[in-house]
Amino acid sequence: MSHLHKLITNNEHFLNSLPFPSIIVNEHGQVVLYSHQAEQLFELPTIDVKGHTTLTIQKNLLRQLSIETLQSILENDKNAYIEQVLVNSCSDKEYTTALFTKPLMEQGKKFILMTFILPEWFTYSMTDDAIISDLKKGLDATFMTVTMDTDGFITECNAEFLKVSHWTPKRIIGKTFWQLFPDNEVSEKIINAIWHQLNQQHTWQGEVEKITKNGQPYWVLLTAVPLFNTQTNEQQFMLIEKDITKSKNMQHQLEKIAYIDTETGLMNAHRLEKIVTTMIAEEKHFSFVYLSIDKFYTLKELHNHSIILEFSKRLKTYFQDSTMARINENDFVIITPLSEWFTQGFLHYLQQHPIYNHNVAIPISISGGITRYPEDQMTFSQLMKASIATIATIREAGGDKIMSLSTATHKALSRKALIEKRLLQALNQKDLKVFYQPQFDLHSSKITAVEALVRWEDEEIGIVTPDELIPIAEETGLINNIGSFMLDKACEQAMLWKKAGFDLKVSINASVREFRDKNMAKSILDTLAKVGCPANLIQIEITEKFALEAESETFITQQMRKLENAGIGFVLDDFGTGYGSFKYIQILPIDTLKIDQTFVNALLKSEKTQKLVHGMLQLGKSMDLKVVAEGVETAEQVQLLKTYGCDIIQGFYISKPVTPAEIETMLQQ
Repeated sequence: MSHLHKLITNNEHFLNSLPFPSIIVNEHGQVVLYSHQAEQLFELPTIDVKGHTTLTIQKNLLRQLSIETLQSILENDKNAYIEQVLVNSCSDKEYTTALFTKPLMEQGKKFILMTFILPEWFTYSMTDDAIISDLKKGLDATFMTVTMDTDGFITECNAEFLKVSHWTPKRIIGKTFWQLFPDNEVSEKIINAIWHQLNQQHTWQGEVEKITKNGQPYWVLLTAVPLFNTQTNEQQFMLIEKDITKSKNMQHQLEKIAYIDTETGLMNAHRLEKIVTTMIAEEKHFSFVYLSIDKFYTLKELHNHSIILEFSKRLKTYFQDSTMARINENDFVIITPLSEWFTQGFLHYLQQHPIYNHNVAIPISISGGITRYPEDQMTFSQLMKASIATIATIREAGGDKIMSLSTATHKALSRKALIEKRLLQALNQKDLKVFYQPQFDLHSSKITAVEALVRWEDEEIGIVTPDELIPIAEETGLINNIGSFMLDKACEQAMLWKKAGFDLKVSINASVREFRDKNMAKSILDTLAKVGCPANLIQIEITEKFALEAESETFITQQMRKLENAGIGFVLDDFGTGYGSFKYIQILPIDTLKIDQTFVNALLKSEKTQKLVHGMLQLGKSMDLKVVAEGVETAEQVQLLKTYGCDIIQGFYISKPVTPAEIETMLQQ
């Protein structure tokens, strides 16, 4: 048997089992294997391709891929990945695909596997066991694979995934999709996009950063695919991954060395940060102008045109003698001494000098922020955060504007940045405190519960209220740390009061981010067991935003039911301020509604508000729910709420948030 014939016998079945069109060529560039998927893609039968060289393939099928690139693929001893390659079929259909190449050695001879990764080709029926088995073998031999159920819980993974991620089967099964990625804003956006695509029954493909069991980062080329298992009648999702960490790290190193964006010739973010930091150290005054192209990916898809290159040319022409950088694909920064009115004139300049695609002007909209040093912000990080906040403000108002924020807004942003920094230290040093605001039962005329509220007085920034602290904690991911701290303290205090003869319920606030961890319910019950606190002394307050998400995420609802069965009650906080649907009141284990203080504040000022509050109370009563009114400050409000049938009141009329000792004094009166 010849070497070539043996290669075909051993590998042809494997090649056809791969999910994407694939070709194997020898070291001279001649095609020796050609998969059925490739036949469909190129619309050429195997007999017309085998034996032909890559030069022939390039001339007829890969016209936009240079001969030099193909030659380097043949000569390279390492895997290669080309993100975008234009493929032409015999009928002149065009496909944009990624090209993955892998050297293979067979009896001392070199061959190259060329795989064209088109997510839309990865479709197959889940009814044929033999096909599925063969396909899985092919995938397992080449890629990392992870299978998830409809709620994002991992049900299966292969050996290659375990090897790269350092997980063990026992530890990874049951983890969630979200736990495979870093906990930061960039990852969260990508993860949400992937999850949205999968739930829309669409495939997602791209490069993403993930983390190992020990939190170490690695990069993969990910294809996420929705599947439907007709045998079990269940929705499933599969992640097909290729480790590209080495190439990604090399790319990062090269970028840091070169400091140049290769597409535009502008400096990159690494170089920009060094220059800005140097200018700050030298106390040079400048404006930090951040420009972002609105709806960039839609424009790119519609026009299939190099918008960025033309846009950067106009930047260079308009902002001559200024320092320019490309921050990411559609965002740019200009460091300039030029005035604000001149910077804002760039929009008019773009209208006069539009970017054309086949003689048609592309309608480009720009959102831009102007931040001054040192008047507005003092560090590179603060300049970037202020710019991003400005862009968000502009886009909320419709975009296509360049503006600067007010002095007051910049002060608020600076304070927010300082809070983020100091909060990390406060959590480490346990500087947070818990105060308790009593809830007064109008039927028994007794204090029956308290709400646990976090308090933080920092030596550098002063008092930070929960209204200011909690949104920042949620944004930075520190809300989980605060939640654990509050749970521990609340359980300990509830137990101390019980031992002292006070049967007092303690409410704690929870965020949906905490309940995305499938171990949240177990963690709460473990804390109760550790302290010895009865579950019926703890109430968990959730917002309408939480409720809306829990309604659509089965595993969150399951955790709530588990806690309810243990005896923990759930309170729907800020009722009336969120979403209009009442469906979640039926679905979720809610036993108490809390009317938001904005309605109580307006209770004596508006007849409409009185009718609205009365309606809320009637709704609660009709569903056998207790109703709490918060923000109660006057006897007149109390009397009206009592007339409407309100069960419990909370607010300064009873007491502001106080220490445990002060609560005990009230209980003894």
